[in-house]
Amino acid sequence: MNAAIVCVGKLRERFYAGAADEYLKRLSRYGKMEIVELPDLPEPQNASDADRQKIMDREGESILKAIRTGDHVTAMCINAPQFTSEQFAEKLRQGDMRGGRQVFIIGGSLGLSKAVLHRADDTLSMSKMTFPHQLARVMLLEQIYRGCKINAGEKYHK
Repeated sequence: MNAAIVCVGKLRERFYAGAADEYLKRLSRYGKMEIVELPDLPEPQNASDADRQKIMDREGESILKAIRTGDHVTAMCINAPQFTSEQFAEKLRQGDMRGGRQVFIIGGSLGLSKAVLHRADDTLSMSKMTFPHQLARVMLLEQIYRGCKINAGEKYHK
């Protein structure tokens, strides 16, 4: 597997960073997994809709620069299809067969720009509920790990 998570913002709390590091360590036996952290732009107090759009667009430009030609891009969006772990594992397997890098995008607190969504090959939602972006990264890493275990025919809790 050759994959990356491109995300806006850093893991600030130690418990999130520790969990992410643990999954990255576990994933290392299945291939290359890269985390690309981009700056989370501050939202001014009393920001207008136009201000928020500018922030999303600027974050989107950074995201697009982190994507390579040939990458298969999945944008993480709350209003996107949801998969079971087995279905997600199948998506990962298909991505491995396609070759190239599988890239998952986690945007900032304002969401993803239209340009990023336009570039995405797929969209994926973990839940209709809203999670902190830091937790979403850990959850995505865990699901990628689970998918790799499923695809390898290894036992994993259901």
